[in-house]
Amino acid sequence: MSIKASIYHLTHYKYDQPVVLGPQIIRLRPAPHSRTRVISHTLKVSPDKHFVNYQQDLYGNWLARYVFPEPVRELKIEVDLVADMTVYNPFDFFVEESAETWPFEYPPEIADDLAIYRTTEPMGPHLKTFLAGIPKDRLRTVDFIVMLNAAVSKAVGYVIRMEPGVQTPEETFESGKGSCRDSSWLLVQAARHLGLAARFVSGYLIQLKPDLIALDGPVGTSVDFTDLHAWCEVYLPGAGWIGLDPTSGLLTGESHIPLSATPHYRNAAPISGGFSGNAKIDFAFDMKVTRVAEHPRITKPFSDESWAALDALGEKVDAALKAGDVRLTMGGEPTFVSIDDFEGDEWNTGADGPTKRKLADKLIQRLRDRFAPGGFLHYGQGKWYPGETLPRWTYSLYWRRDGMPIWHDPELVAGENGANDKNGGAATKVEAEQLLQAMAEELGVGAEMVIPAYEDPANWILKEGNLPENVTPENSKLKDPEERNRIARVFERGLTEPSGYVLPIQRWQAKATTKAKVGKGAPKKAATTTPGRVATKGRWKSEKWKLRRGHMFLAPGDSPVGYRLPLESLTWIPPQLYPHVIPADPTEERGPLPDYAASITTSQGYAMQGNTPAEQARAQFTADEGGRQQVQEQSFSEVAGSVRTAMSVEARDGRLCVFMPPVERIEDYLELVAAAESAAKSVGLPVHIEGYAPPHDPRINVMRVTPDPGVIEVNVHPATSCNAGWAATSS
Repeated sequence: MSIKASIYHLTHYKYDQPVVLGPQIIRLRPAPHSRTRVISHTLKVSPDKHFVNYQQDLYGNWLARYVFPEPVRELKIEVDLVADMTVYNPFDFFVEESAETWPFEYPPEIADDLAIYRTTEPMGPHLKTFLAGIPKDRLRTVDFIVMLNAAVSKAVGYVIRMEPGVQTPEETFESGKGSCRDSSWLLVQAARHLGLAARFVSGYLIQLKPDLIALDGPVGTSVDFTDLHAWCEVYLPGAGWIGLDPTSGLLTGESHIPLSATPHYRNAAPISGGFSGNAKIDFAFDMKVTRVAEHPRITKPFSDESWAALDALGEKVDAALKAGDVRLTMGGEPTFVSIDDFEGDEWNTGADGPTKRKLADKLIQRLRDRFAPGGFLHYGQGKWYPGETLPRWTYSLYWRRDGMPIWHDPELVAGENGANDKNGGAATKVEAEQLLQAMAEELGVGAEMVIPAYEDPANWILKEGNLPENVTPENSKLKDPEERNRIARVFERGLTEPSGYVLPIQRWQAKATTKAKVGKGAPKKAATTTPGRVATKGRWKSEKWKLRRGHMFLAPGDSPVGYRLPLESLTWIPPQLYPHVIPADPTEERGPLPDYAASITTSQGYAMQGNTPAEQARAQFTADEGGRQQVQEQSFSEVAGSVRTAMSVEARDGRLCVFMPPVERIEDYLELVAAAESAAKSVGLPVHIEGYAPPHDPRINVMRVTPDPGVIEVNVHPATSCNAGWAATSS
């Protein structure tokens, strides 16, 4: 909703003796073509004994003709109007194709009608010099009129001139200064000499104090004010009359309310008329603007008093809901735009762009410092809309409701901005392998279970073979930038070098709480499902994946290694034995979460709680009695189930990226996160957590930063009270 502004305009003549007034022509009613909506308008003239005729002049402007039959001692004219100050885009118009570039010719069917608006006065030397400096190259018509308006604004310094009349263009150029009517008449003549139809406009200008001080450029007025003003309008086929204000050098907007638009300034005077007599005149003039309706808006929300009343009402509603045992939550989605590159595609229509990731990472880290110093950051995939080649990203901040930290050292977080970069932004595959091996030891599955993962040479050699013979994979010259970058990255790394390292790992799913006979490789005592359980070394199992080609070759793509695992090429498992990841029952009772930092202390120190480390399940290879090598297939009873989820670590974009696998319970996920931080600390390098997000759990809060067309969006965590919601969205 917009601001409603009221103008009061007083013109008062007092005579020391009676005079005879001639007909008074008053042009103080907004013109029909005003783009600013006028809600109400009144014109009051005294003395009351008069005759009045309302009409339109030959240019379509409203005017009132007052006749006073008797001598008078005063003439008082009062205008009251209310304008709707809704902001509009002054460039919201289309130009006919024939007039898109300047110079152009007006169509024959309107050329004669515009002849009076193209009539020029003799060109003096100063105006001739000014016009000679205007580029004559073909240019977009809109750009040309903007340039011409700015040139006049730059050439003429604005002054308040009390003398009546309008200066000629030569007089204005000679002094280098002029009032709004002087520079407007100069612009009219300049436009006409350049072949454009132009007219002189007088009207009201309303300037309201901005809610926020501009970070750059003009700061605007410090108080609300209004005054009579003058500007110019040029006619563009298809667009109509377009307002240009040479005083500011800008196009006219909602602040400009035209009263009269004429070919010559003589016919645009707000009040014209004379009197007979020898009286002395006392002249008074007053204009003021008042905000009669001002609704809360983005740049100026509720006043402090309104907020206080709203907070009090919110607390009253919260108390009523609590008394009735009504449990509600509320969220919010504040959005952020750029103040530096507001014309860039990513800040208008594009969902992603070159700066959004870095700004979003900076924002999510500030949110962590504000809301959850002990939270951990997850850099994952987000929404995927039709027409977009890849999923969008989502940066998430997770923290525990009980206040216990999940991630302890922010220096071990490798963000998008190169923060905490201890290796010069050049993480290596050796460091990736060391990190994952350290995590394997932390989880008690053994570093030997880590295996390298490669890009599939068959796929990429075929892609290289399909390239033109005169290009290279590093400079493939493909039209698709994503495909070009994908090929270049792979061949720059080399097909014989690992893309990352993989650790098959899955939570031990046995739920028995008593001793039972188990096969080789299973825990001696199955972990319990008691809420609040503490990490134990026997809770995780791994498996040596057997692959027909001897190495792990990834599916082609841009996604992290963990999303491209060749699971379909692993040993076939009967459907009834497949280790599906089934989320925990959301209705089950949950106890307090354990402190995993106290559980995982060093790569060798683990809180065992009486459980025995499990021998790892792996495929067995033995030779038969005849000396011929024979492959012994995995026995599901022997390994007590197979593993089909994995963690991975890769060196990508100079960071060590840790891919988290899907898990059933938040306890499992937090244990993996603790292992990642402990391993990062042991190798002395920060890590970037990505992959699958934690499973939903009411004991965990989450806040997300995601890209949307033109903005960065923040999904605020749910609040259970009015004050909590206010604190979350106002911080």
